[in-house]
Amino acid sequence: MSYIAQKCGVCFQPPSIVLIYKADDGDKTRRRVMPVRNFSEFSDCGLAAEQLKNNPRHKAYLEGVSLRQLKKLYGLLRGHLRGESLAQSLEKLRQEDTIDPEEDLNKLDDKELAKRKSIMDELFEKNRKKKDDPDFVYDIEVEFPQDEQLESCSWDVESGEEI
Repeated sequence: MSYIAQKCGVCFQPPSIVLIYKADDGDKTRRRVMPVRNFSEFSDCGLAAEQLKNNPRHKAYLEGVSLRQLKKLYGLLRGHLRGESLAQSLEKLRQEDTIDPEEDLNKLDDKELAKRKSIMDELFEKNRKKKDDPDFVYDIEVEFPQDEQLESCSWDVESGEEI
């Protein structure tokens, strides 16, 4: 039997993940409360989300819920355990999910770089135009405005030396 997840949220007291779902065979909406155990303000949200998603007891129910959403819910729970308000926790999660265009990605470690790349991939897929989209146009030509004069770079200048 498969389940269709409709909503997923977090409950702070007692700490738990709440899933609203429908079963394939019926039209009843059901609620499943999955208690969060052994989770503190110092716990890793990604690891806890993976453990919950791979738990044999909850695995069938959480198929329709992304790992990213579970990580966010655990992040909210961790913020609550640290004494932060819901608004502060949401703002912190929003900052983690946005990429600063001025940030030098060459200076990041492999884990942080992979996180930034996954955020960029998600944003790309969200904004991507597919052939099936109603506003899809093939072969768009766009002219970009030239605000200032183009400068030539030293590597762009033709040199007399052949390699």
